[in-house]
Amino acid sequence: MIRNQLLPISALLVVAFAATVSAQQPGRPATQPAPTPVPAAPATVALPVSKMAVIYTDMFLDPKTGIARFNTVVTKLNGEFQKQKDEINQAQTRAQALETEINKLRQAPEGTPIDQRSLQAKMDQLDQLKKDTQRKAEDAQAAYNRRRQELFAPLQDDIGKALEAFAKARGINVIIDAAQVPLLYAADSIDITRAFITDFNSKNPATASASPTP
Repeated sequence: MIRNQLLPISALLVVAFAATVSAQQPGRPATQPAPTPVPAAPATVALPVSKMAVIYTDMFLDPKTGIARFNTVVTKLNGEFQKQKDEINQAQTRAQALETEINKLRQAPEGTPIDQRSLQAKMDQLDQLKKDTQRKAEDAQAAYNRRRQELFAPLQDDIGKALEAFAKARGINVIIDAAQVPLLYAADSIDITRAFITDFNSKNPATASASPTP
């Protein structure tokens, strides 16, 4: 056990002695550290020159200052569903009238006889009227949404193509729709909304038909 503990100490003494002798030998040059490599200069990367613009597409729908063809399409769409709208409004008016009659029967002065059969008949009629009106409203809404897609899709395609041509003609590389992407700040000088609407309306009259979708 004593020998095993002395071995590491003896080894350290030998190493220290050898280092001392080596340092005392004349004419032996000291070891020079390796030179630090000089890093190569970074290659120059050409950055693309870009021009950015901002547009507010929600302004396209403004009935007075927006894209005129939107108003034409909206008028056409609403005209096609005006009959269904009127029928639903009339049914809702009848339902309100029935509710008023039912409430009057229920709130009759104490001692006044109530025709329970008539009251129940009106309640059943109101319940059925509400169900029918709800179903018609849902069917009309679904049909309205489908027709709106049919009418607006070609116009949206035309606007997309026109916006691309507008940007290329003016050297614009990126357009951000501020109606979809929140912005902290954007200078008025890069807002092309009004310029594009004016340009599109001048080339696409309100009465022009949209190009058919492929």
